Amino acid sequence: MSEALRMAEACTQEHFRAMSLLHALGWRTTYQDAVPADYMAREITDERWVPFFRQDYEEGINHGLLLYRGETAVSCCTYGPARVGPSPRQSSLVSFDARGYEGWGELISFYTHPEEKGKGYGSLLMEEALDRLRAAGFPAVLVMVLRENEGARRFYARHGFAWDGTHVDVPFPPDSVCVDLRYTKRL
Repeated sequence: MSEALRMAEACTQEHFRAMSLLHALGWRTTYQDAVPADYMAREITDERWVPFFRQDYEEGINHGLLLYRGETAVSCCTYGPARVGPSPRQSSLVSFDARGYEGWGELISFYTHPEEKGKGYGSLLMEEALDRLRAAGFPAVLVMVLRENEGARRFYARHGFAWDGTHVDVPFPPDSVCVDLRYTKRL
């Protein structure tokens, strides 16, 4: 018999830690060939995102959502209004130009534990996040996805997203640039 699945709005230190760990595991497996190893070793720690998730919760602008199987967090996402301008909290090097996307929602991050992929957890979480964005009144949603991340691109396409032809260059010191493609979907 399988363990029960449940959704949780990220609102406790335990939630923030679980989300941060899922993000770190996702980065280490997904971006290992795209992001410089020294940056990964220095910046991508298990606790890296805890203060950001706590701040998101306290400000009430962006929301964290977790999917648990029993007591184990297997997938998480953050969502809210489309980001505009520099992102100094997490990386002052990245600026999000959302002109033309004003009033849209955004899936800011979306990670499933590497050992839990292919079990449908991401799809359950995706549908819940999209329902919440729709209920919040957003007419459409965007998500940024690493150009080389074919698996994520296929996942978003299966959920009705399509690349709209735009991208954001994300610099990583000292001299690497990753290209994030903007995928969009009407709600």
